[in-house]
Amino acid sequence: MKKIAVYGKGGIGKSTTVSNLSAALSMEGFMVMQIGCDPKADSTKNLTAGQSIRTVLDMLREKKDTVKLEDMVSPGFNGVLCVEAGGPTPGIGCAGRGIIAAFEKLEELRAYEMYKPDLVLYDVLGDVVCGGFAMPMREGYADEVVIVSSGELMALYAAHNIARAIENFAGRSYATLRGIILNRRNIENERALTETAAREIGTEIIGEVPRCSLVQEAEVEGKTVLEKFPSSEMSKIYRNLAGLLMGERAVS
Repeated sequence: MKKIAVYGKGGIGKSTTVSNLSAALSMEGFMVMQIGCDPKADSTKNLTAGQSIRTVLDMLREKKDTVKLEDMVSPGFNGVLCVEAGGPTPGIGCAGRGIIAAFEKLEELRAYEMYKPDLVLYDVLGDVVCGGFAMPMREGYADEVVIVSSGELMALYAAHNIARAIENFAGRSYATLRGIILNRRNIENERALTETAAREIGTEIIGEVPRCSLVQEAEVEGKTVLEKFPSSEMSKIYRNLAGLLMGERAVS
């Protein structure tokens, strides 16, 4: 089982990227589990026909000790296992603590052993890398961290912070930084700006996703590009990137 935490600034297209990667790998025969780690709980919506699923924290509040795995894990497009950690009641509690509680419950109920995914993708908000938001990279949950970023200043600033957090955990057998996925916003000198930032934090661009209207068209229907436009060039880009992340076999 391979476990990858995908971080990035809010609004950078991280969840869109992760959902399309999940869909691509599921279509190649991999069992994929996607765990949304954002209080908005919208990571998996493009895998569930645009519908929100019940979050782990919702189920813990409602059912407490009687909660079961099937309450927290929902089937999505092509069998992708969808989980949303959720967050606290607005204005009350800490979102980071909510992620910790959700992870602990999934572990307690032996989610990975029961579902046996080939790949677990954690979709993690990267604006603030503290507490529960750092949990995927520091508690042995993820093997690698991938950062989704554009060439915009605030996105690259978030990438620096994420890289520093990983560096602080170096030597403890925690997750390592795999690289940056450049999710283009078509700003001037975007590739060069991102390459410079990658060098500064000791990594590289491992994939590039162009800006494309097909992504938005698919999302309007609550779908990934892989589901809505499976034969498109964008689907091929996501498939190739998914294969690169798995590193086990080529994705055609």
